[in-house]
Amino acid sequence: MTGKRILMIVGDFGEDYEIMVPFQALLAVGHKVDAVCPDKKEGDSVATSIHDFEGQQTYSEKRGHNFALNASFADVDAAAYDALVLPGGRAPEYLRLNKQVIAIVRHFFEANKPVAAICHGAQILAAADVLKGRSCSAYPACSPEVELAGGRYADIAIDAATTDGNLVTAPAWPAHPAWISQFLAVLGTQISHGALRQAA
Repeated sequence: MTGKRILMIVGDFGEDYEIMVPFQALLAVGHKVDAVCPDKKEGDSVATSIHDFEGQQTYSEKRGHNFALNASFADVDAAAYDALVLPGGRAPEYLRLNKQVIAIVRHFFEANKPVAAICHGAQILAAADVLKGRSCSAYPACSPEVELAGGRYADIAIDAATTDGNLVTAPAWPAHPAWISQFLAVLGTQISHGALRQAA
């Protein structure tokens, strides 16, 4: 089995689960994941935040872990990657201001490569102007950005995900099982009886 090479763009105060869980899950099934952050290099860390749903009108936020980057942003060649992952949290609100981040995201859409975005990751997609005519889920507070960018906001359950062509999106970390499963399907990865194989 030859795993895919996947780029994950993260930043300070990205959502802890939305970084950690897909990063580890994709590694576990045999893919190579390079986690990068603008202005940081391999071995540096980003600070994560933990967003929870505790009965208030919006999520609560607590300090999470330090997540170690395993690649350097300055070395990224988008053409060398098979797929892209955009976690949520507060990081996307500033990552979308980086012109190279935007250029990288556009590359994946222009090349029709698989892209998985969750929660506030849609803010980066909207800023990259890649949502026109596409169905996209996101944290509900990001629905105006999806629609203003010409996308169709997918109003789905918090634990659901949706796929539109090469784009797999979900509203928040409770959707990880559905989101990661659909992303693996778009990647062409099949898991059966505990064994991993690449789809023909």
